[in-house]
Amino acid sequence: MSTHLDFGDTTDFDNATRGLVAKLDPPVIKAADGRVVWDIGAYDFLDGECPPTANPSLWRQSRLCDIQGLFEVTEGIYQVRNFDLSNMTIIEGDTGVIVIDPLISAETAAAALALYREHRGDRPVTGMIYTHSHADHFGGARGVVPEGHPEVPIIAPEGFLEHAVSENVYAGNAMTRRAIFMYGTGLDKAPDGQIGCGLGMTTSTGKITLIPPTVDIISTGQEEVVDGVRIVFQLTPGTEAPAEMNFLFPDRRALCMAENATHNMHNVLTLRGAVVRDSRVWASYLDEAIGMFADQADVAFASHHWPTWGTGNWTSWLAGQRDMYAYMHDQTLRMVNEGLNGPEIAETITFPPVLDGLWANRGYYGSLSHNVKAIYQRYLGWFDGNPAHLWEHTEVEQAKRYAADYGGVEALIAKGSEYAAQGDWRFAATLLNHAVFAEPGNAAAREALAQVYDELGYGSENGTWRNFFLVGASELRNGPTQVSLDTTDPEMMAALTIDMIIDSIAIRIDGMRAAEQDFAIDLNMTDTAAVVRLTMSNGALTHRTRTDTAPLFGDADLAMTLTKAQLLGGLGGQGFDGVAMEGDPEVLKTLLGLIETPDPRFPVVTP
Repeated sequence: MSTHLDFGDTTDFDNATRGLVAKLDPPVIKAADGRVVWDIGAYDFLDGECPPTANPSLWRQSRLCDIQGLFEVTEGIYQVRNFDLSNMTIIEGDTGVIVIDPLISAETAAAALALYREHRGDRPVTGMIYTHSHADHFGGARGVVPEGHPEVPIIAPEGFLEHAVSENVYAGNAMTRRAIFMYGTGLDKAPDGQIGCGLGMTTSTGKITLIPPTVDIISTGQEEVVDGVRIVFQLTPGTEAPAEMNFLFPDRRALCMAENATHNMHNVLTLRGAVVRDSRVWASYLDEAIGMFADQADVAFASHHWPTWGTGNWTSWLAGQRDMYAYMHDQTLRMVNEGLNGPEIAETITFPPVLDGLWANRGYYGSLSHNVKAIYQRYLGWFDGNPAHLWEHTEVEQAKRYAADYGGVEALIAKGSEYAAQGDWRFAATLLNHAVFAEPGNAAAREALAQVYDELGYGSENGTWRNFFLVGASELRNGPTQVSLDTTDPEMMAALTIDMIIDSIAIRIDGMRAAEQDFAIDLNMTDTAAVVRLTMSNGALTHRTRTDTAPLFGDADLAMTLTKAQLLGGLGGQGFDGVAMEGDPEVLKTLLGLIETPDPRFPVVTP
């Protein structure tokens, strides 16, 4: 625990409760079938004193994130907070409201809008803004703009749609599995269980939807007027998301910082997995925001946490975040060039006291440890240059050798338990993990490691680290977590491009079985007037769209005439009935037979 933290400072609590209009009562949101998708009351235990099973700093952050309700930010701007992982912000226009970031689920978004309307009137939705391409900022779209609603402008940064859907395609199964650990899905909400994730409490479990944008923001300084409300945009690609933007409401003197500045350290590489973000660019865009907007805004708010009022206060907040990302970037590279590798840098680097003492810079969601490893990875990749690490055994093979060298798994458990008794939880985890991977069915090894994970979780200031450790302990005891999340919204699927659809199939091909096949299929897409050639060759499925510069050579074994919806339906298991085909239909059967379906509950804490 840092000695620079001032637990007597109540500024964050004052800001997090400022402008409260009303709370949701009862604090539960349900799906149409009665299933609970959001339960704010589950965290009522946070009203008590911090227990020995939680880090006091994380406990404080969770108490702040647990504050829920409708809040007035400034005249004509309201936020609904703690109805999901993210915030929904509502801007009152001439005839209705503009909704910013409609949460993750349609159910939570509808409940948030209903609370607003209960206290501010039944104003129609006249526009919607997605700040960036992560699902907690667009998934609830149909909760505020339902089917049959009059068309409204939907504004997003350039590249939004591609990034919003591709993240759920290429590595979606692995990301979803790891997200269970990151957000503590399946853990009890309790002092010794899930107490939040730093950025918010957790993720809702309703229906994820997506309405494609109708207005792209393509340049910084671009101005749009929606329902009489002027908005000036700042594009920030490559920061917290590949497509993201901040924006100013000049007539309200209010600045939206999207997720580029929050009241915690964010992730340079999120633990669920993603493309490594650019902390250098992130810092530069925060600095640009100060320069662009410092004399034009009296309050700054974001897509998570609570607003900051007063120009001096919000510019200081942004400057602290700017310096944090710049410092970790620059000092990591300084140490890289002195010969340190990622783990060594993570053990060496510290923030100066001023940066370290800022509550908004604490590592509740990202951490200095895993962020500097990500920066190392961005520049140098996985290999640290040590030849011993170039061709190491797999985790299972290393575990077998550890067990043999320590005199068997029982001896390994005993030695790991000794380290645990000494309080060296980190090396205890290393040894006991080897015991589990050497003999995954050994109940004593699993329980010993689970107890170590409990202790590591209880001590973590970082919410996602805590959740990873505690979910790991739970899965050692109970097996993989079962989770229900609806990601099959037709509009989400329809947003996939043909290239993305084919890529999503190519990465599921069993390459060794496919290596025996050699064929070509033409897809005549009637709704896009494109002809796409699929080629199976040497175990790889590639594709090319016919253009003047990329003609299709030779005849295909099978030609199919269909729409994108029919392609999606057929690949989704609904069959290709009604699709016109010329050639050998057995080729299609062969292709479908080569596609594997990944296990959404693959093992993580066991081999």
